[in-house]
Amino acid sequence: MGTLDASAGRPALLLAAHGTRDPAGPRLLDRLGAEVARAGAVEVRLAYVDVIEPTVGAALAGIEGPVVVVPAFLAAGYHVRTDLPRQVASGGRDDVVIAESLGPDPRLVDAVLDRLAAAGCSAGDAVVLAAAGSSDRRALADVETARATVAARVDGPVTVGYAATARPTMPEAVRAARAAGAARVAVASWLLAPGLFQQGLAEAGADVVAEPLGVHPAVVSALLDRYLATLSARS
Repeated sequence: MGTLDASAGRPALLLAAHGTRDPAGPRLLDRLGAEVARAGAVEVRLAYVDVIEPTVGAALAGIEGPVVVVPAFLAAGYHVRTDLPRQVASGGRDDVVIAESLGPDPRLVDAVLDRLAAAGCSAGDAVVLAAAGSSDRRALADVETARATVAARVDGPVTVGYAATARPTMPEAVRAARAAGAARVAVASWLLAPGLFQQGLAEAGADVVAEPLGVHPAVVSALLDRYLATLSARS
């Protein structure tokens, strides 16, 4: 892992996200990056670990001076633990460090609850927290931490469903909530931006489907804090 030289000026922030071919995803992430830049008075660039460009390597090649890479992922699975460090290391730079991933920051529950309310969730509705899914147990543990944090703040049961890779799937989770006696089921999106996974939530059979976390003040704050904490630890 690299080091940060304070004499080289304040490092840029490279926001590293999972790509999507849905054009709404990059548009939202551009807006999110702009909000982080405004809130932190820091240069923010955007890169993608998978699917679309610019890649992490290409983005780093275009930035002079030290960089803090902030993974915009809600769980630390393969992309965070393996892909991203490998892509950063391939550049051979010693002035790039990787911050902790975005999730499961407890402040993000504010975004979850706001999105649920906007979608029409009512007190007592069963909530299914919709996550991307992973084969990495540590990532699934992150999702469970998020579920427990949401459950502490809503009036009703909260379970988890996965858009891919892990189980229960979203339709399975919604059916299980109904089988447990729920009159209404609301899906809370534990996804950052629009994309294929978010699109699939509408087909899970729930009564309410919330939008992804998106450009919410809690997301902006958590991302900026990841950057600042890394500066403090590495400078």
